[in-house]
Amino acid sequence: MRIVDARVIVTCPGRNFVTLKIITDEGVTGVGDATLNGRELAVEAYLREHVVPLLIGRDPARIEDTWQYLYQGAYWRRGPVTMSAVAAVDTALWDIKGKVAGLPVYQLLGGRSREGVTVYGHANGETVDEVLAEVARFVDLGYRAVRVQSGVPGLAKTYGVSADKMFYEPADAALPTETVWSTARYLAHTPGVFARVREEFGPTLRLLHDVHHRLTPIEAARLGRSLEPYALTWLEDPVPAEFQEGFRLIRQHTTTPIATGEVFNSVWDATTLIREQLIDYVRTTVVRAGGITHLRRIFDYAALHHVRSGSHGATDLSPVCLAAALHLDLAIPNFGLQEYMRHTEETDAVFPHGYHFADGYLHPAETPGLGVDIDEEAAARYPYSPAYLPVNRLEDGTLHPW
Repeated sequence: MRIVDARVIVTCPGRNFVTLKIITDEGVTGVGDATLNGRELAVEAYLREHVVPLLIGRDPARIEDTWQYLYQGAYWRRGPVTMSAVAAVDTALWDIKGKVAGLPVYQLLGGRSREGVTVYGHANGETVDEVLAEVARFVDLGYRAVRVQSGVPGLAKTYGVSADKMFYEPADAALPTETVWSTARYLAHTPGVFARVREEFGPTLRLLHDVHHRLTPIEAARLGRSLEPYALTWLEDPVPAEFQEGFRLIRQHTTTPIATGEVFNSVWDATTLIREQLIDYVRTTVVRAGGITHLRRIFDYAALHHVRSGSHGATDLSPVCLAAALHLDLAIPNFGLQEYMRHTEETDAVFPHGYHFADGYLHPAETPGLGVDIDEEAAARYPYSPAYLPVNRLEDGTLHPW
C-alpha cells in the first residue's frame, strides 16, 4: 500500500478548520486535524507546499518513521505550525492503520483502560446567578465535571463568558478586538463565585477554572490558596508557561491542583513541569503535540511522575481531533479529564462521526479507524473566513496576556 494523494481542506461551518485527507492506492483514506486558531492558513500552506509532496509514494503503515521523517528532517523543528501539520499526518495514518486492521484505534494503542472518557463542560455567565444556572444545566445534561467562568464586575468582557453558552468561540473578528483586564478585580471576585457554586451543588461535583495565563506566579499562588476551601479539580493555565520555573512558586503556596499545556508542542515543553511535579494535569492535545504518536509519549512520561492527562478540547479543534483524543484517552493508564465543547450542527454535518456522549462520558466509535470523516461536498459550502482571537490590555493600556 502506498500514499497516492493528500488533500488539504479548509472549511468554515461557523468557525475555521483545516483537515488533511490522505488517500492510498488501495482506496483506504485517513483524516487528521491541522487547525491552528487564528493562523489556519499558515498550517494549510505548510502542509500543501512542504509536507504533502513528501508523502506521495510513502508506505502509510510506517507511522513512526513518517513522524521522525517530518520532525527530524525539518531542521526548523517544533512550533505550533509545524507540529499541527505533523499531527494531521500522524492522525490520518493512525486512521488508515485502524481501517486496514479492522479495529478502532484505541485497540491498537493497547485496548481499554476504562469504560468511558469523563468530560467536562463550560458553565459561564456575566453574573454569579447566571453561572449557577449554567452549572445546573450541565449537571442536568449529565456532566460530572464543569469548568466555571464568571464575568468580573467593572470589566466589560471576560474570557470564557459568551452569549452563546454551548458553542463559545473566542475568535470573533476579522481583525483582533481589544478587551480590558484588571487582575485586582478578578482576584477579589473569583473566590466568591466558587463559594456560591459549592454551596449550591455540594462537595462532589468536579469544578475547574481557567485563568488563561493572566497572572504572575505570586498572584496565581494567592488565587490558588483562596480557592482551596472549594476543592477545585484543577486551576488551569495560571501563568504563561514559557517560564516553567514560575510554577515552583505556585506549588510552594497552594495545594490547589494545577493544569497547563494546551499551547505545548512537544514533550520538551513540559519536561520540567512534569519531572518536578509542578503540575497535576498536562493539557496538550493531539493536534498541537504532533499527533497521537507524540502525545502518547508525553502522557507516558507524565504517568511516571503522577501527572494525569487533561487534553484541551475547545471548538477550535475539529471532531477529527476530538475523536483521536478519545481513542488515546480510553487507552492510557493516567487519564484525568477531557475537555468537551460541543460543535454546531453545521460542523457535525461536515465531520460525520461515531463518538457519542452519555451519562457524563464520551465514547469513541467502535468502527475501524478513528470513526470520523470529512464530507468534502459539505465542507466546500463553507469557505474560509478570517477570524482572530482578541488582544488583552490592562486598564492603563498595557498589553497583557489574553
